[in-house]
Amino acid sequence: MILPAATFAFLSHAAVAFSPSSTYALVAPPARSPPASSIDVVVRGGGHPRRRASGPLPIATAIAEYDDECDVLVLGSGPAARAIATLLASPVSGGSDVAGSSYPSSSSSPEAAFDVLLADANYDRRWPPNYGVWEDEWESIRAMFDSFGQTLGRGCIERTWDVTDCYFGGSFDVPVEDRLRLDRPYCRVDRDALRRTLSPGIELVDAADADSDGKAGEGKARYRVTRSSHVSRASSINIYSPPGSLVHDEYGSTVLLESKDGTETTVRTRLVVDCTGHETRVVMRDDRVKSTPPGYQIAYGCLVRVDESSVSDLDSVGPYSKDAMTLFDYRTDHFPDGSIELAKATSAPTFMYAMPLGMDRIFFEETSLVARPALSFMECKERCMARLEHLGITVTDIEEEEYCYIPMGGPLPAKDQRVVGFGGAAAMVHPSTGYTLCRTMMGAGDVARAIREELGNVSGWNPDRAAARAYDAIWSPKNIAQRNFAVFGGEYLMKQDVVGLRGFFGGFFKLPLAMWGGFLAGWPGLPYNENHEDWWSRLVFGLTFVSKLPPSVALDMLGSIVAYSTTEGVPLPQSVTPLFGMPAGYEYKARPAAIGDVAAKAEAKKMIEDSKVEEIVPVAFEESRVLVR
Repeated sequence: MILPAATFAFLSHAAVAFSPSSTYALVAPPARSPPASSIDVVVRGGGHPRRRASGPLPIATAIAEYDDECDVLVLGSGPAARAIATLLASPVSGGSDVAGSSYPSSSSSPEAAFDVLLADANYDRRWPPNYGVWEDEWESIRAMFDSFGQTLGRGCIERTWDVTDCYFGGSFDVPVEDRLRLDRPYCRVDRDALRRTLSPGIELVDAADADSDGKAGEGKARYRVTRSSHVSRASSINIYSPPGSLVHDEYGSTVLLESKDGTETTVRTRLVVDCTGHETRVVMRDDRVKSTPPGYQIAYGCLVRVDESSVSDLDSVGPYSKDAMTLFDYRTDHFPDGSIELAKATSAPTFMYAMPLGMDRIFFEETSLVARPALSFMECKERCMARLEHLGITVTDIEEEEYCYIPMGGPLPAKDQRVVGFGGAAAMVHPSTGYTLCRTMMGAGDVARAIREELGNVSGWNPDRAAARAYDAIWSPKNIAQRNFAVFGGEYLMKQDVVGLRGFFGGFFKLPLAMWGGFLAGWPGLPYNENHEDWWSRLVFGLTFVSKLPPSVALDMLGSIVAYSTTEGVPLPQSVTPLFGMPAGYEYKARPAAIGDVAAKAEAKKMIEDSKVEEIVPVAFEESRVLVR
């Protein structure tokens, strides 16, 4: 049972007694008092005692019952959730003694660990997406995880291609068969291995194999798991329905979880981190700041086997080299001239993405990069099959199908929220490309460090400050300015037909790797991002980029810059000039303790008390109204 009206305070560790029931009951004095040296916590039930939160415990003005407690409750179980939970629960505080690491040294004592509970009724589901990453970006993430004492083993990468191919032929006198090769290695993530690596060993199906060859680091996460999900929906900032399902107070939060069989669990936590995805129900978006609505990346993907019985060149699948990953194929020659299909593919473009996996297995994905409204999945599937048929690629078996749906851009989370959004819930997707995994995993380091510092703050725990610091670690003013620049990029891409996109990307990849790689990264800590972190570097990038574009595309971009700045206001010019300062961030601002003029009210109170005429001290002058306690 939850008593939503109860007020909680965090106190020091206390003895735990066990008796036959299934809840914790906290008994506290009825009045608000300074922290006591101990408090009795009764664990009722036949189950095993749970680990205690590392910080001080909550105490209620009445009896508050709940089933579990933790330092941080993480909602969700995708890559964002497991990454942040792994780093928060690590016994290492985010430093590294590894030679050449840019991360500072930090204590690795077990006392540095915090009690993290990950909650998701779908915890055991396989991750459906196929993830591709640049090799150098992945290595930077591995180094960051190493700094927390968490190893992302080599087994997390299924396949690496030394080169990456693109096809933008068919426009601007570029032959259809022309191939643009990028000397930058690309990797396919083994999503199952990564999932195991970011999981506690006790939760693995075969934990005994966790340290076998190719599986180093698997099952080393220290967080706990409950197979239950929250039931709340935010109706306003920090207000949720149904009533009592998610309640914040001065010291933490009480959250109602529900399993698939309807079993309810009440959790008391110091902080909630929501990683339930782009369309979260508990993190509100900021509707007070003008922003464009999100665009949508839609893709149909299939892992297939192909017929190679009559193929003479076994080093390729159609035009796609087996030694290369194909990032973009924006050609439309698989549709007849003058056909309705060609007209649709021209006005609402899609591209092929191909990952040869060895022998006759290959992953194909037909992708609408970003559109508003979204292109249909059926359209993507039909175009995929038409392209493969045109290229002479015969599919003999479809092992998997993927339906990719990624909201891109849109508003950031509202400020002053107690629930910390992370990953898609915090709009961390790249607004121009849809890249998410590397940004989220790298971002987990800064967010984990901020939260851990607040959890261990010797001056006192403040959940509002902790939430604000976590949000500021995600969306600092610098990060917001960089994102605003990329949001314009997404808006520009949405208005292009296939000819414009061929010209755009043909010019984009003529830039130095340090420039285009930094734009695709778009997150602090990832390689080349330093070339986009301030207004001057973004301005240089933009001017250089325009010089590489075909004249018609360059003119269109310049016109779009003017039009976008006119309709959307400050964000774009703010991102490339110093004239408008920095965007407002999420920095914590303490509320003043004093109400009104304390000295004047104290003087009046004393004079009234000394007066022979007045006997009643007005309510506004009473001591409790002078200071917020």
